[in-house]
Amino acid sequence: MKEDSNPVFDMETRLTQDDHQSLRLWLRMLSCTVMIEGEIRSRLRSEFGITLPRFDLMAQLERHPEGLRMGELSKRMMVTGGNITGITDQLEQEKLVTRVADLKDRRAYSVKLTPAGRRAFKRMAAVHEAWIADMFSGLQAEQKSKLFELLSQVKTHLHEPGTDSGLDNKPLQEEST
Repeated sequence: MKEDSNPVFDMETRLTQDDHQSLRLWLRMLSCTVMIEGEIRSRLRSEFGITLPRFDLMAQLERHPEGLRMGELSKRMMVTGGNITGITDQLEQEKLVTRVADLKDRRAYSVKLTPAGRRAFKRMAAVHEAWIADMFSGLQAEQKSKLFELLSQVKTHLHEPGTDSGLDNKPLQEEST
């Protein structure tokens, strides 16, 4: 058997056999996520001159042609309102999104993709999907389905009431010494 001349070193390879299997699995998932996200960020920047957060905001708006309020975008993207404002300002300057005053609340705005934004996003999304497909091409269709099913089980478990998952959005308490 030929030894791998270029082994991949990542977080989980630092663990010993005595470490817990769940920890090793989590670190493997994390390292894959970081690698994929880094590659997508790099490709979006070089291919389209856009950042991942800007792409993500446009993706949210593509799913909601009626537009989304800034607060809703902030929740969906899990970033601060200030971040959303900055991203929206940039996209608005490029005429890819527009702010529309909310008829029910004059203090609030909805953000919508412009026709140019829709066209630009459609083009980027098709290329993005091909990149993702390529990154997962090492797995057969049934393997992808099984992995999706297993991760769905983990996600469901984490959202179950009473699960001590830390996903209850409570701030972390600092330990007192």
